[in-house]
Amino acid sequence: MCGIVGVLGQHEAAPILVEALKRLEYRGYDSAGIATIDNGALGRRRAVGKLVNLSDLLVHNPLRGKSGIGHTRWATHGAPSVTNAHPHKAGPVAVVHNGIVENYRELRAELAEHGVDFVTETDTETVALMAEHYLNSGFSSVDAAFKTIDRLQGAFALAFLFDGEDDLIVAARKGSPLAIGHGDGEMFVGSDAIALAPLTDRITYLEEGDRAVLTRTSLEIRNEAGELANRETRKIKLDQTRADKGGHKHFMAKEIAEQPVVVAEAIRSYLPTGASKVVLPGELDFANLDRLTMVACGTAFYACLTAKYWFEQLAKIPVEVDIASEFRYREPPIPDRTAALFVSQSGETADTLAALRYCEGKADKIVSVVNVPESSIARESDLALPIHAGVEIGVASTKAFTCQLSVLLMLALKAAADRGTMTDEELADHSAALRGLPTALNAALDQNRAIKKSAQRLSEARDVLFLGRGLMYPLAMEGALKLKEISYIHAEGYASGELKHGPIALIDKHMPVIVMAPRDAVFDKTVSNMQEVMARKGKVILVSDDEGIADAKDGVWSTIRMPHIHASLAPILYSVPAQLLAYHTAVAKGTDVDQPRNLAKSVTVE
Repeated sequence: MCGIVGVLGQHEAAPILVEALKRLEYRGYDSAGIATIDNGALGRRRAVGKLVNLSDLLVHNPLRGKSGIGHTRWATHGAPSVTNAHPHKAGPVAVVHNGIVENYRELRAELAEHGVDFVTETDTETVALMAEHYLNSGFSSVDAAFKTIDRLQGAFALAFLFDGEDDLIVAARKGSPLAIGHGDGEMFVGSDAIALAPLTDRITYLEEGDRAVLTRTSLEIRNEAGELANRETRKIKLDQTRADKGGHKHFMAKEIAEQPVVVAEAIRSYLPTGASKVVLPGELDFANLDRLTMVACGTAFYACLTAKYWFEQLAKIPVEVDIASEFRYREPPIPDRTAALFVSQSGETADTLAALRYCEGKADKIVSVVNVPESSIARESDLALPIHAGVEIGVASTKAFTCQLSVLLMLALKAAADRGTMTDEELADHSAALRGLPTALNAALDQNRAIKKSAQRLSEARDVLFLGRGLMYPLAMEGALKLKEISYIHAEGYASGELKHGPIALIDKHMPVIVMAPRDAVFDKTVSNMQEVMARKGKVILVSDDEGIADAKDGVWSTIRMPHIHASLAPILYSVPAQLLAYHTAVAKGTDVDQPRNLAKSVTVE
């Protein structure tokens, strides 16, 4: 959530900071600001709303200086306002902060005893005031920052800038990601590599508890114990950090369209050409495991619910799926011979990372499925499985979801092979079907026009139900999440068989019901539930294949035609119409598709 950038450069910092913040817009924000040092003096500019408002302010009231920090804020403590926007400044120090300082009230009370006044509602102001307090007590800039960091509890990424110090930034991370970029006589700080990509291709990721002292020609990193730490500098591929719309109106549209290509890449990575068995980038033998615990948030949680069907049906291994924000507080026992699997697009999701750390020392193996191999979750796992989706900018996850599903299905096939629950012929059949999945995804995308027509009608609804059985049940919940995320229409996903246990009371002539129903083993039962909806004048949008539509189209409001697909792959294929329905509905309503209100792409606070 939100984003941090910092520059110790050779050129004017303000335009560089604003451009870097634009590359972090996908994280979600409601205000933005920058601070620079000009002739030794700190100056700052802040604005509420989109970055264009900050850019306009800088045109009329520019900031000079070649050193600076910037921030896009997603409000936690205090409403979005100029006063609450970052950077926060206290005398000779300015601070930008991602995360939450949990003990800020105690620190405020302590500062109040020293006669310190507060002007904002934020926890971050406390960080700046504490640093100023230590500066006034005679500590150097670096020591004041370090002593402040030592006092903080919670999760944070921080960058400090000081009056009279135009060749110094102090940075620190605990729970929120932070990267250092190395230039030629320049140094940079960013929440992720995307922010820094046009500036440098050499990145050092701070590890948990690290604090760093940057000048234009040096970087000193100390760990939480205060010891010098040697962190690897990696060379990133700049094409992996590109964030352009590629001719599409929205990033979400581009990322939906990219799915055949990125899913094909994910499949090739784990199922090499000519191979009939899945190959992992590390050791994992499911024959030595009795159960699997899967943990995630949001869309990734629905990927886990889908994978539960695969693991239990194909590999006959019991699976528990939990929401990360509940998992560690529930303090579940972790039996012997259990693997814990964590799914996160960013690899920095705070709740998921906390759940992973709860499992350390308890689970036999910690496995992660991530889109960012350098992320905290990946680095802290015994085995990290990249999904190869590429940079995903749209807040509503699309291509990352289908790549997560693809990797999880291949992992379930690996489990089945290890445990001997599928024959070689069955494994070969699934492998062949997987290789044909990108072609099927392209065919699904060809239905864009028909889906857009259904979405135009859907955009007039206030409430929508999604129904599915078996593997389509988690997808019904994911489809509902997509719709509510970007169109702001209230939507819920239910198992079709649960309809008569309560939700059917909502059905009337105003209620659209989207039924995800490939012609599979539970198709007839799903159609029976669909008939119950139509008997009560509900408006059914049926998503099915040719055979399913031929059998069940009578009386439906509209149909969306999918190609026939192997039953195990249906949730991946049917993700496309779910995503396109949400996308076109949001466009019809005129909402902000890529940056929906109140949401952030990477949720790095609890």
